Amino acid sequence: MKVKKIPMRMCTGCMEMKPKKELIRIVKSPEGEVSVDLTGKKSGRGAYICKNKECLEKAFKTKKLNRSLETQISEEIFIKLREEVSDEQ
Repeated sequence: MKVKKIPMRMCTGCMEMKPKKELIRIVKSPEGEVSVDLTGKKSGRGAYICKNKECLEKAFKTKKLNRSLETQISEEIFIKLREEVSDEQ
């Protein structure tokens, strides 16, 4: 029987490779709107974060999330992301 390949993605906070299902996808739509993509299927540029606050804080503080999404993320979007991450845990 063939072994199914598990898609791996890198967390922008801790820079560790983890299975895609263990991470939260943050997407910038073609219109420039940043949102949390819980399905992992929204169109646009995506970045992945672990489901803990430390990784989100680190990615935001070092501006890695801004660079990977190629946009400036406002404080209110960051607060919304923080609420989503705390809901996941």
